[in-house]
Amino acid sequence: MRNQQGFTYMLVLFMIALIGAGLSVVGEVWATAKQHEHEESLLFAGDAFRHAIANYYNGGSGAIKQYPGALEDLIQDPRFPDTRRYLRQIYPDPFTGKTEWVLIKAPQGGIMGVASASEDAPLKRTGFIGPDHVFEDQAKRLNDKLRYRDWEFIYDPALREPGL
Repeated sequence: MRNQQGFTYMLVLFMIALIGAGLSVVGEVWATAKQHEHEESLLFAGDAFRHAIANYYNGGSGAIKQYPGALEDLIQDPRFPDTRRYLRQIYPDPFTGKTEWVLIKAPQGGIMGVASASEDAPLKRTGFIGPDHVFEDQAKRLNDKLRYRDWEFIYDPALREPGL
């Protein structure tokens, strides 16, 4: 009888270890799926900022083109007395959860782009479309040093993509 009690105890310990290993695999898969979701949100928000900056830049009156002075200018363009919106909201950075982005300044003043403040390494390295295809070149060039911070969503009229 004593030998059987030891066997049952070992079986219970084995089952607990097996359940723990299974839960760690599930947690890892969940974390990877969550990171992919954040990457897609970052690409969406970054492209929205890029398009809004392009519309702001090209929407001014006269021949003078200028970049917005602040992200809030994309919600309410101060150059016009009526309401002109290029974005409905300042999207939060999916990795920080804050609406504070790394601002990329234009040489002639204003904001020409945004980037995430996250220093984490992205999972996505290929398969970018449109103006985001430059991120593939960055992934090759920077290899293991690539960060989300390196994904800069910039509007440069000299490098204008179709549809911008």
